[in-house]
Parts: sequence; structure tokens; C-alpha cells
Amino acid sequence: MIVIIDSNCLSASISKKSPYRWLFDALRNREFEFGITTDILAEYEEHLQSYFNINLAHNVTEGLLNSQNAILVTPTYFWNLIEADQDDNKFVDCAVACQADYIITFDHHFDILKKIPFPRISPITPKEFFAILYQQ
Repeated sequence: MIVIIDSNCLSASISKKSPYRWLFDALRNREFEFGITTDILAEYEEHLQSYFNINLAHNVTEGLLNSQNAILVTPTYFWNLIEADQDDNKFVDCAVACQADYIITFDHHFDILKKIPFPRISPITPKEFFAILYQQ
């Protein structure tokens, strides 16, 4: 299974006290593959720096880049499917490029993808992904 993780979901999963910590642990334990681009990594690092310190942000993004379950892609087509927040399109383009099964997000801007028949991209919440990953 291949997923794309939105920045907010990644940052919410870092703290050991977070109810979403299972997502970061599952990522590190290689329970699924995840797609990334250089733009997504840059956003991750910037986003994590706003919640944590610079060293942690850098270490997390370096760890993700070097992870055996990471799929680093360079999209060659830009779909521009999300008009409400153009910056979110980097996650959509990555999902298409690596043929991801899901985009894990809290962001409702991604809901428009449920209405678009092609390319088929499924945005889901961390709670929904937990149910899929652990068959609950």
C-alpha cells in the first residue's frame, strides 16, 4: 500500500504523546510505503520547524528521505485539481506519480478529489487509515 501524508498529519504524529503517534511508528516500522517529492520534503521541514526545533525537523525529513519504504518521485505533469489551496496540489501530483492508494489528511480542501473520476485519488483521515491499515 502506498500513501501520501499531508504535512499536518505528519506533524501531528511526531509527539510520543499524540493520539496519532501510531502513524509515525507505522511509517518507521515500514508497515506501508509512502510517496514524497523534494517539494513535499521542503514543506515537511518548514512545517515541522514551526512546531518543533530545527534539528528535529531536519532529522525527520532526512530520515524520511533515506527510508527504505519511501518512494521519491518527480512529477512530470501538474494536475491542479485543488483550487481552494493551490499549495496542496503537490500532494496530488505526488499521489498520481507514485500511484498512491490514499492521501492521509485532515484538510477538507482534498474532498474535491472524491468528485473527480480521473485521476482517482482517495483522501482519507488518519482515523480512516488506521482502520484500513489494521483492518478494524
